[in-house]
Amino acid sequence: MYQDFQKHLQATLQQIKDDGLYKNERVIITPQSSAIQVKGENGPVDVINFCANNYLGLADNKELIEAAKKRMDERGYGMASVRFICGTQDTHKMLEKAISDFFGTEDTILYAACFDANGGLFEPLFTAEDAIISDALNHASIIDGVRLCKAVRYRYANGDMEDLEKQLQAAQAQRFRIIATDGVFSMDGNVCPLDAMVMVDESHSAGVVGKTCHGVTEQYNLRGKIEVLTGTLGKAFGGSVGGFTTGKKEIIDLLRQRSRPYLFSNSIPPMVAAAALKTFELLTRDNKLQDTLHDNTNYFVEKMTAAGFDIKPTQSAICAVMLYDARLSQEFAAALQEEGIYVTGFYYPVVPQGQARIRVQLSAAHTREQLDKGIAAFVKVGKRLGVLK
Repeated sequence: MYQDFQKHLQATLQQIKDDGLYKNERVIITPQSSAIQVKGENGPVDVINFCANNYLGLADNKELIEAAKKRMDERGYGMASVRFICGTQDTHKMLEKAISDFFGTEDTILYAACFDANGGLFEPLFTAEDAIISDALNHASIIDGVRLCKAVRYRYANGDMEDLEKQLQAAQAQRFRIIATDGVFSMDGNVCPLDAMVMVDESHSAGVVGKTCHGVTEQYNLRGKIEVLTGTLGKAFGGSVGGFTTGKKEIIDLLRQRSRPYLFSNSIPPMVAAAALKTFELLTRDNKLQDTLHDNTNYFVEKMTAAGFDIKPTQSAICAVMLYDARLSQEFAAALQEEGIYVTGFYYPVVPQGQARIRVQLSAAHTREQLDKGIAAFVKVGKRLGVLK
């Protein structure tokens, strides 16, 4: 049987390659940072990193590393159990409180990843009597979470409040209704407009958006007012693993009882929880990292736009350099790496057909010199490949 299936898989993979959509993984041989080394054919290659979610530059922060080491010595390596059986330590509860305090919410539940948080959110809370109204550009984890739920599904055009109103009117026949949206749409960098009580995925917005980087609820003066937020510890908050859902106490209580990814997955390791806890401590000290991130983002976008690149409007640390053609995005990214700039071309199915791009992600760790080198490389390659005149 597998021989026939193998031929099918080989043909599928070849078609992906023929379409210019095959994804190759590059190997980093240093800690994640603004400057890294990748494995090359003739040895290590130094590059400036513009494609990590390391928004606040904390992935190699010494205080986080020391906190993780200390907690590993004190509490061990792993929990070897799910939370409700034998897998909860004091560090987990302290981290949940720190997340609740950060977002101004009533309670928080930890997951192995935000994909699990979103995947385990809707099914325990809503039935076929209810409605979920979802933004058309929501992350795959939200889409999959909605699919696992029997609620009636509605979809509205990205950030389109008129279309959202139409879908809300259509959903009046259902018992309960929830609007589900990303806070920052990871491929475009645009921020969702909040004019209703909704579920918001803050993965790309918490630690980035808002004056003090508390996310879109801060930006729209809705801190503590949204029923449920989800997020990750894998981006601005240290760049490790782990996700969370935070919001109204009763929602979190029910998720602890019935959310399958929570009930059937091990707790995050104590060292990860301790490092994340240190992250929230750092963010309450001052606003230096957040201010640096905003300055870097504004500078990069302004210079790239002035150079003539097609940049999607952004209120986040994501700068989408639109190239539209999948092969061109890969060729562009490869040429930039030759110039010492580490980026990734994004193309279907990660983004819609004909919407290929280079997604540049700015960090508080980037220096002005690194930004200028990146901009110069983009201009050089852009002219060589005919993107710029």
